[in-house]
Amino acid sequence: MSEVKPPAGEGVAKGARAEGRREGSLEAPTRHPLDWRSPEFTADEPLYAELERIFDICHGCRRCFSLCNSFPTLFDAIDESDTGELDAVPREVYWKVVDHCYLCDMCYMTKCPYVPPHEWNVDFPHLMLRAKYKRFKDGAPISFRDRMLSSTDVVGALAGIPVVAETVNAVNSTKWGRKLLESTLGVDAEAPVPKYASKSARRRLKDKIGRRDVVAEPAGETRGKVLVFSTCYGRHNKPSLVEDLVAVFEHNGIPTALPTTERCCGMPKFEMGDLESVQKLKEQNIPELYRWVQEGWDLTSVIPSCVLMFKQELPLMFPDDPAVIAVRDAFYDPFEYLMIRHRHGKLRTDFKQPLGKISYQVPCHQRVQNIGLKTRDVLQLVPGTEVQAIERCSGHDGTYAVKKEYGATSRKIGRPVARQVDNAKADHFISDCPMAAEQIAALAESATAAGPLELLRRAYGI
Repeated sequence: MSEVKPPAGEGVAKGARAEGRREGSLEAPTRHPLDWRSPEFTADEPLYAELERIFDICHGCRRCFSLCNSFPTLFDAIDESDTGELDAVPREVYWKVVDHCYLCDMCYMTKCPYVPPHEWNVDFPHLMLRAKYKRFKDGAPISFRDRMLSSTDVVGALAGIPVVAETVNAVNSTKWGRKLLESTLGVDAEAPVPKYASKSARRRLKDKIGRRDVVAEPAGETRGKVLVFSTCYGRHNKPSLVEDLVAVFEHNGIPTALPTTERCCGMPKFEMGDLESVQKLKEQNIPELYRWVQEGWDLTSVIPSCVLMFKQELPLMFPDDPAVIAVRDAFYDPFEYLMIRHRHGKLRTDFKQPLGKISYQVPCHQRVQNIGLKTRDVLQLVPGTEVQAIERCSGHDGTYAVKKEYGATSRKIGRPVARQVDNAKADHFISDCPMAAEQIAALAESATAAGPLELLRRAYGI
């Protein structure tokens, strides 16, 4: 893979014109597989050389200044340096840039004109992932908080024990409890933290676990029966997400089932750079999901980040694994699936209740899937419903908002969305990502978060 840097001493746009290239193109962005097991991937000098190359391109462009805090951190360091160029910025600053990247992919998908197939081959998020993985592989200390926040299976199972769940929820709902969490674990006292359910989604829907005796009706590319990956959040924090999905799909004649076994998709470990743990989780999830795909089932999930993990990140980490690729090809966002069915006349439109005006924040990890605004499109099929989409980051982004050192920055990123929600004065506020929804609702003056599948279920009267 060739790596071409803009001519020295020239701005990015000027360098592009000098060589007869255009900024960006009409071609869709492409992602290269992650060569994460290669020794060069984490070797010092190749990594620093690539960081310097990409940072210098970003410095000459600066289109991403309004996204996450990685870019202001980089640009401020350059502007305040002795030369006003990257060569005067100490390498220690590079790691501050890395720490502020939460892999939302918005720079890659919406701003950067130099992503592949452009010759300069800029993939800022995956470069940040490479740096995170290097630091993890080199044995950099990982705090107990960070290990806990990324171990969603373990924490959810423990906190979801009856009595324990009520106790954890009670402590987390008090100011003194939040101050205690902040002082002992570094969990930001103002960040929304999820509640834990004493009865998980898999317990509530135990009749769906391993269910195979169904009759399916294909439509378009969909095969008409769907395995629901319930996710850590759906299992342990908000089981109603899974119940709403199952109710809506079954109402539309789409039989559903839950996997026999299920572990975390790996996204929390991925965001931390712990790719070995991602591989271990993949080795537990993929064989199970692949069996269902071979039996003719499609796949979906209630959290956009989990869908993205199976549709993009695992295939880029394991591009030669046929089971991973088969799972990728069978995975759908829930509203993407419903919209495909609608185009083939297989979505029920016997809605009983209008939904009014909806303010809808589109999560970053859903936008990255390049499926369009399918949640909006489905909800607007309900008579008497208007959906106003807000395509801007909530600032929550996995565990970023929960960490004390990033909480204030996270809220700064999310406030413009909260203002748009307040100004909309809508009947409902929703996001496909429940964590993003709670963050925005906490920042808004008068918004209460709901789920899009919850509203669709309400519109059907089921």
